[in-house]
Amino acid sequence: MRAINFKQDIKSLSEFRANTSKLIKQVVLTRRPLIITQHGKRKAVLLDVSDYQNLIEKLEILEDIYVSEKQISEGKGIPHNQVKEELLKRFK
Repeated sequence: MRAINFKQDIKSLSEFRANTSKLIKQVVLTRRPLIITQHGKRKAVLLDVSDYQNLIEKLEILEDIYVSEKQISEGKGIPHNQVKEELLKRFK
């Protein structure tokens, strides 16, 4: 996903309604999100599907890292050697 171009990537809801197909093509071709406003305020973001999937995958990885770090700080971690040993047993 690319950075937002503030001149091209912020559209009002009425402009989005009038040019839906064109604006969806823009999002797909430029790989930039489109911010949709209503009454001058940000209300929604339109993303390319693959960019959305990548964003969700990255978020899930970051959440896993956060949980893991929290577990380690609470002493709930498993030593590397033990994990390695258990994995090797499973795959033999």
